[in-house]
Amino acid sequence: MTPELTYLALTLILAIVQIFLPAIGRTVQYGTEWNAGPRDAIMPPVKPITGRLERAQANLYETLPLFIAAVLIAHVSGEDGFLTYWGATLYFWGRVVFVPIYAFGIPALRSVVFITSLVGLVMIIAALFL
Repeated sequence: MTPELTYLALTLILAIVQIFLPAIGRTVQYGTEWNAGPRDAIMPPVKPITGRLERAQANLYETLPLFIAAVLIAHVSGEDGFLTYWGATLYFWGRVVFVPIYAFGIPALRSVVFITSLVGLVMIIAALFL
């Protein structure tokens, strides 16, 4: 498996982790009975850290399909190389670092890390045309 596909697999694991992080926060706040039930009752807003974890998850899901497609297209077309390797590296580690930075509410650094992950994604896409 290429390093780019490895980063893709690791990013999918990160996506699963990001499903559970806000879910744990909601369960802690609302209780296991709420979690196991139909969730029909209107609940108070989640606590700030849980809300940030939810938004970090949504943020990942906005770019994840693009990352998946870019890595797979690069792999199938044989365009794996310098740009795709470093692009996948930047994307993955940017996404990993993004979670705690967003959760702890560090706004300016959060934007820098997000842009870093986007640069990685653009590098992979650029490799398809260079």
